[in-house]
Amino acid sequence: MGESIGILSIKGGVGKTTTTVSLGAAIAQQGKNVLLIDGNFSAPNLGLHLGIVQPEVSLYDVLKGKANALGAIQETDYGFDIIGGRLNMKKIFYPDYLKLKQKIQHLKYHYDVILIDSSPTLDHETLAAMMASDKLLIVTTPDHATLSCTLHAVKVAKKKKVPIAGIILNRVYGKKFELSLEQIEKMTGVPVLAVIPHDVNILEALSELKPSTFESKETDAVVEYKKLAAFLIGESYEDKRFSTKLKNLFSSKVPKQEVNRQVEHKKHRIKHK
Repeated sequence: MGESIGILSIKGGVGKTTTTVSLGAAIAQQGKNVLLIDGNFSAPNLGLHLGIVQPEVSLYDVLKGKANALGAIQETDYGFDIIGGRLNMKKIFYPDYLKLKQKIQHLKYHYDVILIDSSPTLDHETLAAMMASDKLLIVTTPDHATLSCTLHAVKVAKKKKVPIAGIILNRVYGKKFELSLEQIEKMTGVPVLAVIPHDVNILEALSELKPSTFESKETDAVVEYKKLAAFLIGESYEDKRFSTKLKNLFSSKVPKQEVNRQVEHKKHRIKHK
């Protein structure tokens, strides 16, 4: 039976949907059956990242009982499937949005991993994505404004007792004015599992309506996505680039996010023995 992972951020512009798409492709490349779901009911844009504008059957139809979730699945050219939203959908009211968990539960028998791209605001749509997820990944950028939103998201997730797997620190420039990984962990109490550096190749892939991890050159950002993808399915990803081997030759220091992944992996193995 598969696992549902909510990709969460309650501040727009941090790269949450791009992260969902990149992770989806990276997990699929490692041999897993992957489904992406657009949990942003009122302003869906997951499909737009892949050139899918108006799906014939959308998540709205599933939540309103007009279609089965299996009938809303659409294949992509990137190794994963998607259930998208439809632009200009009618508003989804309580309790329809709470049906998300119930409507997609059976899909776990068809997919190894289901990634739910949530709404970028803390509303009923985000809560629906939270409650439909077995665990959460929270996307943030290393600045105070975004961190305040991240702290709020962590607080709500803990209140709802939805496990938080970790934080994805995105769009990192490596500048002194940015919050450090250690500062973010200290303030949130949540481990950072991936540090994604700013990469124009990701923006280029977005303009081409394809995942940054699909048949792209192995930049630091792409490799970090692939390492995180491997971690999520209990595997490891070896960075075979010459530049990395050269760097390791002169430095034995392991990045903190890699240590965190190793620690969390061991915890998971002990828990499931």
